Amino acid sequence: MSKAPPPDRSGPAEAPSPAREGGILLAQVHQLGGRRFSRILQRHGIRDLNPAQGRIVYALWREDGLTQAQLAARTRLDKSTLTLMLQRLEAAGQVQRRPAPADSRLRRVHLTERNRALHQAYREASEEMVALYYRGFTGPEIQAFEAALRRILDNLDHPAWPETADDPT
Repeated sequence: MSKAPPPDRSGPAEAPSPAREGGILLAQVHQLGGRRFSRILQRHGIRDLNPAQGRIVYALWREDGLTQAQLAARTRLDKSTLTLMLQRLEAAGQVQRRPAPADSRLRRVHLTERNRALHQAYREASEEMVALYYRGFTGPEIQAFEAALRRILDNLDHPAWPETADDPT
C-alpha cells in the first residue's frame, strides 16, 4: 500500500496570469474585416480596389501627389510591399507614378480620373464598414477604443526596449 504524498505547506499557489489575446483578436478583426469590406466594396460597384489598397488610395484622397516614401510612412507599409501594391494599382488604372518636377529621382503618386470617379462609392462603402465596426458602441467607448489602438501603434512604432539584431523590422 502506498502512502499519500505529504501536504504542500508552501502556501497558496500563485494563479497563472490571464492570457492576453489582443494581438490575436486584432489579427482576426483585420482578416474578417477585410473579407467583409471586400464584399461591401463589390456591392458598391468597386471591383478594382481591395481593402489593403484602400489604405493607399485613402492617403492619396487626403493629399494627392505624395512621394512613395511619404506614402509608406502614412500607410505604415514597408517600401517593397508598397511598390508591389502601387504596380497593381497602376496596372488597374487607379494611380500614376510620375517623376517629381523639382527632383526627377523622386516619384510622386497621383490618382487617376478613373479612381476619382470611385471616390463617392468608396466613401459610402467605408461609412457602411465603420457603422458595422461600431454597431452597439457608445461615443465614449469608440473614443476609448481608438485611443487604445493609437497607444498600441505608438508602442509598436517606438518600442521601449532595444531591438535585437535578428528583428527584421
